[in-house]
Amino acid sequence: PRRTPSPRPRRGSGHSNRRVTARAMASVVASLSVPARVRAGRAAVRAAPPAKTAAVKPATRRAPARHLAVRAAAGDSCELDNFQRVSVLAEALPYLQRFAGQTVVVKYGGAAMTDESLKDRVIKDLVLLSTVGIRPILVHGGGPEINGWLKKVGIEPKFLNGLRVTDAATMEIVEMVLVGKVNKSLVSLINCAGGRAVGMCGKDGNTLRGKIKNPELGFVGDVTSVDTAVLSQLVSSGHIPVVATVAMDASGQALNVNADTAAGELAASIGAAKLILMTDVPGVCTDKDDPGTLIRELTINESRDLVGDGVIAGGMIPKVECCVKSIAQGVKSAHIIDGRAPHSLLLEILTDEGAGTMITG
Repeated sequence: PRRTPSPRPRRGSGHSNRRVTARAMASVVASLSVPARVRAGRAAVRAAPPAKTAAVKPATRRAPARHLAVRAAAGDSCELDNFQRVSVLAEALPYLQRFAGQTVVVKYGGAAMTDESLKDRVIKDLVLLSTVGIRPILVHGGGPEINGWLKKVGIEPKFLNGLRVTDAATMEIVEMVLVGKVNKSLVSLINCAGGRAVGMCGKDGNTLRGKIKNPELGFVGDVTSVDTAVLSQLVSSGHIPVVATVAMDASGQALNVNADTAAGELAASIGAAKLILMTDVPGVCTDKDDPGTLIRELTINESRDLVGDGVIAGGMIPKVECCVKSIAQGVKSAHIIDGRAPHSLLLEILTDEGAGTMITG
């Protein structure tokens, strides 16, 4: 029989017996994103007598991200009064203290990158993290955009074992779309939201050097070396680096590097506290079609066992392997979260419940 790791609670902060609930945190973030609403709330409090408020409830095992998304779509905004909002923020203090000045590498992709409402949430979450002293680095791909432009120029996308076959003509489109269009679009969105983003690709500052992975795949690369000097200078000065995953080989030839792989290599090289992969699934599940079977925490050994047993299969294998490799190289924890769930990035970093599967050493 397949062995499934027994469920256990996520590691707590050690600073408080109470924990921030996912819904409460999402509500606070939503309210912070709407200044007029906050001002109206303040005016109401000043005009009304003190109201009896309920304490923030201890977090229980969280509902699958699918349920959170359904509630959000149904308009369940988990309204809180002002005292509850500040209580939630106070509960987040241990996490803010723990990760202040720490680097978090976020791989951005999937539906969260194509759905405009989800994209808006992710951008604002990144800016919020940067504002409170956490140092995010955003690493992105852009598969759907690339496919769209390939069709516009009459090139049919081809894949081999899940990897894009990248001939010279395709590589030209990949670099143009990732570096020139997708990257600069994300930079603009972050800057308009109040952040200070700087766009770059793996070529800049020799950040990512690589070699051809497989001649049959064309200019698809494996990372051979990482130089984090430019990234370190950017995050230390309060900027948010936005990295397109185009590397180059020793001759200067552009290489298309898998975004998960690039994020893992960057996280390990810069000594990140967390590597977060945003996907279109809740995390690692024992049944990929049932979000209720989500495994909240795995060790490296448990992850390898589940791959061997066939529980982790298909497209989840390279993501888990990427996480395992980054942890083996020094990253403290790696996370696979559902980018479709509202504010999943903040929930993973600032609450004890988390938002997906955490993999540790």
